[in-house]
Amino acid sequence: MKTYELTFLGHMCFDEITPFQGETTVAPGSAVLCGAMVAARVGKKVAVVTRMAQKDEEILQPMQELGIDTYLIPAEETTYSVVIHPTANLDERRLILKKSAGRFELEEIPDVSTQYLHLAGISDQEFDLDLICGLKDRGYNLSVDLQSFVRQVDPASREIAFKDVPQKQAIVKQMSKVKLDVVEAKVLTGTGDLEKAAMIFEEWGCPETVITHAEGVLARAGGRTYYEKFSNRSVLGRTGRGDTTFAAYLAWRMEHEVAEALKFAAALVSIKMETPGPFQGTLDDVYHRIREYHL
Repeated sequence: MKTYELTFLGHMCFDEITPFQGETTVAPGSAVLCGAMVAARVGKKVAVVTRMAQKDEEILQPMQELGIDTYLIPAEETTYSVVIHPTANLDERRLILKKSAGRFELEEIPDVSTQYLHLAGISDQEFDLDLICGLKDRGYNLSVDLQSFVRQVDPASREIAFKDVPQKQAIVKQMSKVKLDVVEAKVLTGTGDLEKAAMIFEEWGCPETVITHAEGVLARAGGRTYYEKFSNRSVLGRTGRGDTTFAAYLAWRMEHEVAEALKFAAALVSIKMETPGPFQGTLDDVYHRIREYHL
């Protein structure tokens, strides 16, 4: 059996993105794509377990070319997501899930050997608490992007609304790390104060929390709070900000302390936000950005 350092579980999708006062584009996307490519580019052995239509499997090629092993669970259709930015505020987005590849079932998921398994969903159409408990029973060290539960799809309009999650404490308690953004933090905890929100997740039983917002990223671990500002010069690549930040943090955190991992993640995602699509840079690019803006 192959052994991986990081495995990303979630839907691949097509992202139709309309920036504020900009042109609409369609390209392969997802938390899985953004996250896995970051981890591979910084030197980790990475696997992706995804659910999608086999006819679209060519969109897995950029990951495979980076040495990422992909495990495809067949579905009738590939998830198709619409992202509309109605204003210049990057944290204000209208989201529509036109198509969904459907929920993951425990028995479908290959029993890969991995140090970390990250649940990188884009809506509430992918995971449930039974799946999480089943993966935990397999012995996996889990982390989750809480957008996988907060983003709830209306069955009729397919519009995504950000809503509270009744099982949130039970979900969080199963995790070694959680990732979310300021909007999701406020929905789940009732506060937009990043540190207060992170402390609530700590009380719920998760030892490490990472929260992004437009200006930067906060981490809380071991009873301490850390913060790092972003240094991006443009926001052309805003979509995938949180996914990229957390993947960089998760990859670097494996051998580094919280503050150093956070600095690394903030520098890497700042580069990514200047160009649409997944992170295309190198470790040297990240080191240079750290020296320039994050010392």
